[in-house]
Amino acid sequence: MDEHDGGPEDPASLPGTPDGFERLWTPHRLAYITGEDKPADDGAGECPFCRAQDRRDEDGLVVARGERAFAVLNLYPYNPGHLMVLPYRHVADYTDLDLAETHEIAALTRTAMRVLRAISAPHGFNIGLNQGAVAGAGMAAHLHQHVVPRWGGDANFLPIIGRTKALPELLGDTRARLAAAWPDAAAVSLPEETC
Repeated sequence: MDEHDGGPEDPASLPGTPDGFERLWTPHRLAYITGEDKPADDGAGECPFCRAQDRRDEDGLVVARGERAFAVLNLYPYNPGHLMVLPYRHVADYTDLDLAETHEIAALTRTAMRVLRAISAPHGFNIGLNQGAVAGAGMAAHLHQHVVPRWGGDANFLPIIGRTKALPELLGDTRARLAAAWPDAAAVSLPEETC
């Protein structure tokens, strides 16, 4: 069936006024939009981050583990290699972290930047915490710091107008590349406690 012979891809066969835009369908994003897999309350038992840390690394998309914190791929990444660094402990607020957790999250974040630079040469990073749902935290009950690699032109028309992000690699493949490039835990030094 030719695309312009009245078939389903012919704009003239669709309802509404044709606007000249092509559509990219991303049905996998519906799970994020509808809050699927999001805990109903602050319970650690329902938290996907708590569940991820108890799974095999490949199944939980865990890239690296420390003693008090770990790095995991974002299931709904802004860009390829979008990591989150978070404590094992189910805490919601940055001020709830103890000093050792704070230091390890900082050390894992630094390592994440180095590894991402080595394997994908980003031009920059967005690094940050969203504290509370009103501040944009999709999972406010379990603190997590985003490490988002950025490239010139990555905020082109597609995500801005099309509300779609093109990711060139499967999450499992990205996890494997990052994990393979991650240094041993002994190579990630934590500062001595000074407080």
